[in-house]
Amino acid sequence: MNIQPYLFFEGRAEEAIAFYRSALGAEVIMLVRYKDSPEPPGMPLPAGSEEKVMHASLQIGGAVVMLSDGMCSGKQSFSGFSLSIDAADEAEAKRLFGGLSEGGQVQMPLGPTFFASTFGMVQDKFGMGWMIIAGSKK
Repeated sequence: MNIQPYLFFEGRAEEAIAFYRSALGAEVIMLVRYKDSPEPPGMPLPAGSEEKVMHASLQIGGAVVMLSDGMCSGKQSFSGFSLSIDAADEAEAKRLFGGLSEGGQVQMPLGPTFFASTFGMVQDKFGMGWMIIAGSKK
């Protein structure tokens, strides 16, 4: 069994894809726009949404994150969860944290904790929460 996050960016998916490519080295492995769907979306979309992302899959390290523009309502909300990245080392943790922090809000600066040599929390510019950890003290 595999659990994969599916994120809805409510009209900002294209921007999110570019951001995660830059900040995390994400690779687009699939991208389908609403106009490319062989069937109608089954839900009313705002006019002009044909170019919006119906479905995309990003490879980020060893994980796949799926995303969409959703209903293109502009009312995006990510709450009650964060995505966690297990960085290879402190240098990678700093690089990833710095990238995700651009335009976002640091919730807990990177630093040593009782459970890891480096840990920090950031909310990126889309409101997605991220936890970066390196040197886990298991």
